[in-house]
Amino acid sequence: MKIIGKKMIRKEIINSIIVKKGDITKEKVDVIVNAANPSLLGGGGVDGAIHRAAGPDLIQECRSLGGCNFGEAKITKGYKLKTKHIIHTPGPIYKDGSNNEKAILRDSYWNSLLLAKENMLTSIAFPAISTGVYHYPKEEACSIAINTTIDFMIKNEFIIDVFFILYDDENFQIYTNFIKKIKDL
Repeated sequence: MKIIGKKMIRKEIINSIIVKKGDITKEKVDVIVNAANPSLLGGGGVDGAIHRAAGPDLIQECRSLGGCNFGEAKITKGYKLKTKHIIHTPGPIYKDGSNNEKAILRDSYWNSLLLAKENMLTSIAFPAISTGVYHYPKEEACSIAINTTIDFMIKNEFIIDVFFILYDDENFQIYTNFIKKIKDL
């Protein structure tokens, strides 16, 4: 009976994970996640797009936070975005895989979900953290992102609608294929 229950819970969790191609700054969810740099003061890629779309008040609030270490997460208001909040998390800069990159990337997802839970949020949108200018291998990053999300929801008994919003075709295809494999198990 417990195995069936766990399978049912796992299925419910997997069904709460959606993969979309698009622009994370246009998502109407409780919180979007910013693949930030440690200063939290904006940058390129997703980070720059979120800062531009949210407007100048975001940078003011980020200045008051004193930065953020790799793998940690901090929350701000959403300002001009459709979302109520933004969770900022600096993922790892990939070197060769032997510098704790996997654990740091896992922490980025885990700590972001923890903030969502602590703030009683019901939906969250993630980009593919660290796969752009930080050069994390995309397939491994996808596996870490989705498995960490599932592990978090199971261990914390917290089911939240999770959207992975992928800007590029390659990440979109990788995430779509990964979710399909999991759903087929």
